[in-house]
Amino acid sequence: MPNILIIKHGSLGDLIQANGAIEDIKNSFKESKVLLLTANNYSNFMSHCPYIDGVIVDKRLPRWNIFYLLKLKKILKRFNFTHVFDLQNSSRTKFYHKYLLKNSKWSSTYTTLSKGEKKSDFDKDPVLKRMKIQLEKSGVKISKINNINLSWAFTNINKILNQHTSGEYILIFPFCSEKHLKKKWPHYKELVTKLKYIYKNKYTILIAPGPGEIKKSFNFNAKVILDNSNPLNLNQLITLIKDAKYIIANDTGPAHISSHMKKNGLVLFGKHTTAEKVSLGNDNFKPISVDNLKNLSVDNVIKEIKKNLN
Repeated sequence: MPNILIIKHGSLGDLIQANGAIEDIKNSFKESKVLLLTANNYSNFMSHCPYIDGVIVDKRLPRWNIFYLLKLKKILKRFNFTHVFDLQNSSRTKFYHKYLLKNSKWSSTYTTLSKGEKKSDFDKDPVLKRMKIQLEKSGVKISKINNINLSWAFTNINKILNQHTSGEYILIFPFCSEKHLKKKWPHYKELVTKLKYIYKNKYTILIAPGPGEIKKSFNFNAKVILDNSNPLNLNQLITLIKDAKYIIANDTGPAHISSHMKKNGLVLFGKHTTAEKVSLGNDNFKPISVDNLKNLSVDNVIKEIKKNLN
């Protein structure tokens, strides 16, 4: 049985977004084993994905760590991959192509470029459009890239939910990674105050912090949802998003999950990128884009919320 490798290290939003492509690859190679090379923090989550047959963890140690690279090369060589689908398209994976997996048929941005086309030009297109072009040029039949199914990730969180709310809830994601603080809208605390005033006790307002965000999450005057004092795992988080009445988020992983599940809500963008380029947003989960997030007023956000939340 031939073996196929898909490379997608992260981030969370990018990995979620790649699920449709992963399903299309699996459907195009039904008689093959499809394995995923990903980061350690996503390995357990993706090991339950029905579109892959196994996960290989890449610690992504520095490339000068020859001992690690030789060990990884040995692991990859064992599977004798016939095809590699590089959905990460990074300098690291380009290095892997050259030195670790050079004998496999490789699909990446670089192999997709038309004659005379530059990667910098190709990268200006939306993420999912680029992914679609890449896979189609590699012979993959496309049907799921824009129709991502995350139902496989749902789990029972009733016990956790019942500890924090007895009814419908608004879910907010006020954080972002320390490397991308320009994505962070600074007015969530005021937003929570106004939402409570407008909707009274109709909705509980929840925050689901990630690792390193728990202490800060108590500053927003909202209920902080945890699992025995720990952040929710990815399955619990996806289920929490699925059952939310409304969601407000920065341009982060939870926003991608919300968008692909077509939840009612808003995602807030500054000038760091556009919703179109990162393939985020739809008629239900709507982007608000401004030049400077600091200048996006709470009243303007409330105005948009009221259009879809009674």
